[in-house]
Parts: sequence; C-alpha cells; structure tokens
Amino acid sequence: MEELPQPRATINNAADISVIVGYFVLVIGVGLWSMRRTNRGSIGGYFLAGRNMVWWPVSAAVGRQCPGAGLGLGGSAQGQDTGLAVAGFEWNALFVVLLLGWLFVPVYLTAGVITMPQYLKKRFGGRRIRIYLSVLSLFLYIFTKISVDMFSGAVFIQQALGWDIYVAVIALLIITTIYTVTVPGGLAALMYTDTVQTFVIIGGAFILMGFAFYEVGGYQGLYNKYTTALPNKTLSLAPAQYNISANCYQPRPDAFHLFRDPLTGDLPWPALIFGLTIISTWYWCSDQVIVQRCLAGKSLTHVKAGCILCGYLKLLPMFLMVMPGMISRILYADEVACVVPEECKRICGTEVGCSNIAYPKLVVELMPAEQGGLGGLMLAVMLAALMSSLASIFNSSSTLFTMDIYNRLRPQARTKELLIVGRVWILCIVAVSIAWIPVVQAAQSGQLFDYIQAIASYLAPPIAAVFFLAVFVKRVNEPGAFWGLVGGLLMGLARMLPEFAYGTGSCIFPSACPRLICGVHYLYFAIILFLASVTLVLGISLCTPPIPEKHLHRLVFSLRHSKEERVDLDMEDEPPTHTPGQNWRPLEGKGPPPHR
Repeated sequence: MEELPQPRATINNAADISVIVGYFVLVIGVGLWSMRRTNRGSIGGYFLAGRNMVWWPVSAAVGRQCPGAGLGLGGSAQGQDTGLAVAGFEWNALFVVLLLGWLFVPVYLTAGVITMPQYLKKRFGGRRIRIYLSVLSLFLYIFTKISVDMFSGAVFIQQALGWDIYVAVIALLIITTIYTVTVPGGLAALMYTDTVQTFVIIGGAFILMGFAFYEVGGYQGLYNKYTTALPNKTLSLAPAQYNISANCYQPRPDAFHLFRDPLTGDLPWPALIFGLTIISTWYWCSDQVIVQRCLAGKSLTHVKAGCILCGYLKLLPMFLMVMPGMISRILYADEVACVVPEECKRICGTEVGCSNIAYPKLVVELMPAEQGGLGGLMLAVMLAALMSSLASIFNSSSTLFTMDIYNRLRPQARTKELLIVGRVWILCIVAVSIAWIPVVQAAQSGQLFDYIQAIASYLAPPIAAVFFLAVFVKRVNEPGAFWGLVGGLLMGLARMLPEFAYGTGSCIFPSACPRLICGVHYLYFAIILFLASVTLVLGISLCTPPIPEKHLHRLVFSLRHSKEERVDLDMEDEPPTHTPGQNWRPLEGKGPPPHR
C-alpha cells in the first residue's frame, strides 16, 4: 500500500541558508539601530519606547499579528477545514481597532498609565482589581499566546526540517533567546523590527499566494476543486472498526459562505457579529500587548493614523492565509485533511487531525530550492515573526508582572532591579508554556484558531465588560467592577473546566461533555457571559456608593478633556514608578498630557 510522504528537509541549500542568515542580520541590525533612538535605562524608555513612536511603526506593531505565523497556521488550518468564514475574525477587528484609537486610547493617555491593570487601579482605587487582572492576563498570555506561538513555530520547523515537535520547540526558544539578547532594546526595538517584518511577511505571503493560486487555476479553480478535495489515501488506510462519517472528511457545503446558519453553522452569523465583537473589544482595546504599543505613540493623531492602517491590514488574511489554506487542502488532502487517528499521528504527531500543517505545507512544497531562496525567505520570515511575537509578549507580560505585582511587593525596588526581575520572569512563563503545548495540539479537534477563540470566550468577556463600563459609565465603582470580574470568571470556568476535563474530542470520537454545558457555541457563550457580567457590575455598583467626580477627571470618556485637578484614589498606596534620576515619569494629575 502506498505510503504517505513524511516531512522532509527542504531548507538545505546555499540560497535558502544565505537568505535566512541575511534576513536575521537585517532584523538584528534594525533592532540595534532602534536602541540608539530610545533611552532604555528608564521604565518609560524600556516599556513604552520613550512615547516617541510615529504612526507607521505603531500601525505595524499593532497589526503585525494580522499576517503573522500564528494566524498563518491557525487561520489557514481553519480555512482548509471549514472555508472562508474564519476570515470574519479579522474583518471584525477592522472596525474594533478604530474604537481603540478613537474611544479607548484617549482615556488611557489622559490617565497617564503604563499597564491596563494600572488604569483600573486609578479608575476604581484599591489593590484587588489591579492584582486580579494582572494575574488573569498573565494566565491568558501563557495559555493563548506564548504556548500557541511556540507550537506554531515548532510546526514550521518540523515541516521544513523534519524534526520532532519538541526538538523544534527547543530550537525555536534557543534562537529566540539569541534574538532577544542580541536586540535588548525594549519596546522600541520590538516595534521597529515589527515594522520591517510586517511588510516582509506581507510581501512573502503575496508571493506564496500567487504560487498557490497558479497551482489550482485561480479563484475559479479553487471554487471548483475545493468541494471535491477528499483524503482518499488516508481513508483507504482506515482500520475496519472505524465507521467514519462523511461529515468528517467532506468539505462543508457552506464553505464559501461568510455568514452561516445561526443554529447549525460552525460559525453562526449572530455569534460572529456580536460574540466576536466582545472578544475583539477585549483583545484590541484592553489587552496589554496591543495597548502598550499605542501608548508608545508620539501623539493621539499618530495613534489614530496607526489604527487606520492597521484596519486596512486586517483585510488581507482572507486572501493571504485563509484561501491558501483551502488551496493546501486541494493539493495535499491526504495529509492536511486526514481523519484516521493512526495516520494523522504518523503524519503530524497528533491523532485529532493535521489541519495545522496546511500553511507550512505550502511553504515547504511550493517554495523549492530552484526558486532562488524563496523557501528560505518564507521560513526566515515566519520564524522571525514568531520570535518577534514571543519577544513582544515577553515584554508585555514582564511589564505586567514587574509593575503590577513585583513592584507592589517591593515598592522600594529601583529601576535596575525591576528590569532584571522582568527578564527572569520570562524564564518561568516559558517553562509553563512548554508544558501546555500537548493541550494546544489536541484541543478543539486540533483547530488552533478555535482553541484560541474558545479560551478567550470563557475568560475575556468579564474583562471586556469592566473596561467598557469603566471608560464610559461614571457610576460604576470598585465593588461592582471587582465582583463582576470574579462572578464572570466563575461562570467562565464553569464552562471551560468541564470542556477540558471531558476533552473536546474529534469527529470520529466525539466528546462526552454534557450538551447542556458544552453544546452552546463558544461565541454564543461569550455573549451570555458578557451580558451577565455587565448586569452584575451595574447591579452592585447601583447598590453601593458612587465614586466622587473629583476622582474621575480624565479617567472616563466624558471627562477626558477636563482641566480639573484629579485626586487619585488610594494614591498613598501607589508604589513609585520611577526612581531618582530617571528622566521619565507617568503622565499624572493636573491636566491632559501633550498626547491629546
């Protein structure tokens, strides 16, 4: 019986190696150049790039995840499996990112904050909300960002070089460590290297898209051939005891529909519009990684311009990632669309399916050595993007841990100690993330994109509710916000924990999780959880004393232009965020900062 092909080493010629080396030299050179433009010896210089970034690096740094390897892997995998609807995740963000620039960032800037938990501390007072949100954000970074990015990079290395997945993870971490140590420029270096990589990734993705469409005969060829792309060889190897339903291997009949049935669709259109907007509001308007780059903007005008360009970038994944993923199924259906557990295990190392190799498979097969190093360029770009993404998350997570947790425990810590602690913290979260990779492989039937969105749907809506109400509703107070967060977390865990306990299953082996708990689509659950959290926050706030307006100047949208002096809540409990001799301090107190 014919054997299915295994991953082979394709990056093994002089042209590819030269391109890889040259690209990394370019990226490191840009990082070293950026170090000369920012004072990295201060908290503001290291964590906010001196607040001197113009619009184009802001847009590239905020939108770089649009064409990055994480989406290349997850979006293409979802595209090959279910069709075009996954692009709605990116098109939804096109509008939400404008809310970030026009509604949320103006408040964050006038509040004069470094981190999102710090904003809630100023807005509500007390310590518990800030610490709670810092811990939960770090949890989300580990389980939805760092582990996912490491897994994505490992899959690319596995497909290009034929290595074991964990050997690939270790290699990726070693290279990332070298990259981070070589370019220790803080946020400024990350944003400038992100800018270079954004446009190189887009250029490389356009080239790969051109090769892919050429192979299938253009869009019409994609439309005609996708519905008949079946894993025939894999099915012929199925053991006799498997009674595999046609739904497990046939493409969906609504694969070319962006909006799908509200009850039977895999991405129902009401959930895609309303539920996804809630998740997007959390991610784009209150997540530390995204907002930190906007806070580094030179002015609010530059931030808004950056958000506009980022919105345009969100149009691209449909064509650069999702459709190429569908083409990958046409060209390599026996591998990327396999359904027999034993064969999937042999092909990609996991029994639940091999959808995640759809995009790397295109890079490996359609960018051969005779194309003058294009294969090496694509691998270098994807790995550099992943390393930059990991370094960005490391920077933001170390900011959260250092400024919101460690600085609370040791308020007398000086700048040098804080910077060292932030770097040591990275080692801890890397170890936990590696241990979580097997869960990432198997969760949501191997669909990486579904895994990310499902975790966010269970944990993020209460955070989105509290930030939305904090910015736009003056009457919301600390007890309402805190118990809204806690109550929302408990409701989210009531859905998430049983799903992981029972397992998400696969088409052949469905999960035994009770339908009452796991039968509701995760985006519908996000809507329910958001509304419940809003009700809880408002109900408790209306039953408890309001916050006097003297504490709210420039902390809510309606008072963002206020010239009144603000009396910060619990200011005496706030540890210093700068040390004597620093040339930077947070924008505080008596009037709007020069960003406005």
